[in-house]
Amino acid sequence: MNLVFKLLGAGVGIGAGIVGSKIVNAVWEKTTGNKPPKGHDDMEASLRSALTFALISSTVSAVIQVLAGRSTQRAISRFNKTPEVV
Repeated sequence: MNLVFKLLGAGVGIGAGIVGSKIVNAVWEKTTGNKPPKGHDDMEASLRSALTFALISSTVSAVIQVLAGRSTQRAISRFNKTPEVV
C-alpha cells in the first residue's frame, strides 16, 4: 500500500504542477497582454519580463509542491488511522 501512496503523491504533484503552470500562463497573458516568455527563441521578451515571469512561476510551483505534499501526507495519515473505513 505504501507504493500506491507514493504513486498517488507523485501523480497529485505532477497534476497540480501542470494546472499551476496553466494558471500562471493565463494570468500572465491577461495582465500583461503578451504571451509568457519561454524558450530561447523568444528574444523579443525583455530581461525584466523574463525574470519576473520566472520568479512568479517558481514561487507558484513551490507553493503547489508544498500543498500537494501536505495534502498527500494528510491523506496517508488519515488512511493509516482508519484503513478499514476507507
